[in-house]
Amino acid sequence: MSDTTKSRTRVALVTGAARRIGACIAETLHQRGCDVFLHYHQSSEAVSELAEKLNAVRTNSATIVQADLGNGDDIERLAARVKAHTGQLDLLVNNASRFFPTEVGSTTQQQWDDLMDSNLRGAFFLTQALLPELAIAGGSVVNLLDVHASRPMLGHAVYCMAKAGLQMMTLALAKDLGPQIRVNGVAPGAILWPEQDSCSEDQQAILKKTVMGRAGEPKDIASAVAYLGLDAPYVTGQVLAVDGGRSLNI
Repeated sequence: MSDTTKSRTRVALVTGAARRIGACIAETLHQRGCDVFLHYHQSSEAVSELAEKLNAVRTNSATIVQADLGNGDDIERLAARVKAHTGQLDLLVNNASRFFPTEVGSTTQQQWDDLMDSNLRGAFFLTQALLPELAIAGGSVVNLLDVHASRPMLGHAVYCMAKAGLQMMTLALAKDLGPQIRVNGVAPGAILWPEQDSCSEDQQAILKKTVMGRAGEPKDIASAVAYLGLDAPYVTGQVLAVDGGRSLNI
């Protein structure tokens, strides 16, 4: 962050902030003193509860913003809200994501668009729309990747391809946007199982290949995001795997 941030409250935007890891990231950044924009697509009740909780700690410190990140007009409207509210942005966390399997041979264009929009396209165009505000603040971008961005997961080809694109976007934008804006990534391993995934046998197989022998917690990811976004002024173009050593055995 630039020296000017020392005299004002830092501002962060977290996409997909309503629930799970996104909510934990938003709470962690708020605890670090940031005012936060809480983006959501459909989880209006959950994001409202989070905003109420944060604003009870510091009045007017959390602002809810709704957008479909697959829609270009929504992205521009979201960026305009940030600009109108603060004029600058210290940290953009591209966390919003969709995750589901796709079978090669029967993948639909709708599935492709859904995974690419939520994991790659939206992150790129939102970052692009907020470049002036990030540059003014001397800010940074942290993208939420996946250890499977570089090592494929069986039955999830399109998701892995989208995350691989986001990983390359992280590296490419770090090169293109420095030194004014830093860009880094966090690649989670086994943190929270998908809500629809109830196969404990598969979960145990994954954990057996994790050096730490257990699943991580959302706060592990949130702490990494806070480090890269707020505490690492000489770090850019890096992807930090927070996976308990899982990537050593993939």
